[in-house]
Amino acid sequence: MSLTPTTILTGFLGSGKTTLLKRVLQEAHGQKIAVIENEFGEENIDNDILVSDTKEQIIQMSNGCICCTIREDLRTTLRDLAEKKRKGELDFERVVIETTGLADPGPVAQTFFMDDEIAESFLLDSILTLVDAKHAAQQLNDRQEARRQVGFADQIFISKTDLVSAEETAALMHRLKHMNPRAPQKAVHFGEVALSEVFDLRGFNLNTKLEIDPDFLKDDAHDHDHAHGDDHEHGEHCDHPSHAHADAQDHGHHHHHDDDVKSFVFRSDRAFDPAKLEDFLGAIVNIYGPRMLRYKGVLHMKGTERKVIFQGVHQLMGSDLGPAWGPDEARISKMVFIGLDLPKDIFLQGLEQSLV
Repeated sequence: MSLTPTTILTGFLGSGKTTLLKRVLQEAHGQKIAVIENEFGEENIDNDILVSDTKEQIIQMSNGCICCTIREDLRTTLRDLAEKKRKGELDFERVVIETTGLADPGPVAQTFFMDDEIAESFLLDSILTLVDAKHAAQQLNDRQEARRQVGFADQIFISKTDLVSAEETAALMHRLKHMNPRAPQKAVHFGEVALSEVFDLRGFNLNTKLEIDPDFLKDDAHDHDHAHGDDHEHGEHCDHPSHAHADAQDHGHHHHHDDDVKSFVFRSDRAFDPAKLEDFLGAIVNIYGPRMLRYKGVLHMKGTERKVIFQGVHQLMGSDLGPAWGPDEARISKMVFIGLDLPKDIFLQGLEQSLV
């Protein structure tokens, strides 16, 4: 039986997750979707959709979707769903897990890799993060959970851009790009997103595409004109509007906001020594795993004519052999790390020392 693709939907409070979910649950899109709401005892937002006093945790919607509210652990719910599907009691083609506004998607994502039973039934497709443009700067400044959600994302949807200026939106996108250069960003209206942009994004596939905006990889020695969507390194002197604190107690002195969720890229045209690289990656994952949100790479390894693809979430890391390098293809290793205050120098130096 084929694996059921699963999407984790996360995002800031008020960013339009509910709107998006209601569309999934009520629209006639012809797909049978099981939606799992991870409530954590909060006020249930969807009382108009879900009957809250029912003992049955799984509710069938009119368009063939299924909705379950988790009151216990996610694993139990997923195993339950898988079993009902196997027995033919429930029919669904995909699963969407909505996490509450401030949940960390990391442990949810890890469930799909650590639990064999779940890995045999479900395939984690992607983590989608909704960002509310109007409150984003404040939320990103104040809440680490919000910054982590950005770091984990495979796709970022920005809502409420109609409520802020074009400059503010551009500044926000610029800031998000530095936290997570892997995730494409798209402004959406009221969470109205085509379902084709929500499902089958294959963010966790070990594929040879390392989607990083090519501008992000440019040599950052000089500053570029922002109008072209180019990026510069956010150093101490960045006064991008989205980073500035609107803090009255600042007494006129400009406070630069520096996010703890950051990304950096390593590239080299020298081959990696497999044993050295494995030792080094093992060591950093051991030490910094909880602070490593997402990381991914396409590697040129000594001793193989094929690309090596690797990726990870926190302490969980996996790798795979990809296709062969083309005869005229430049053999370059590219890796991106997204995490919380990761010591870039230690990483880059260690990777450099793992080369042949």
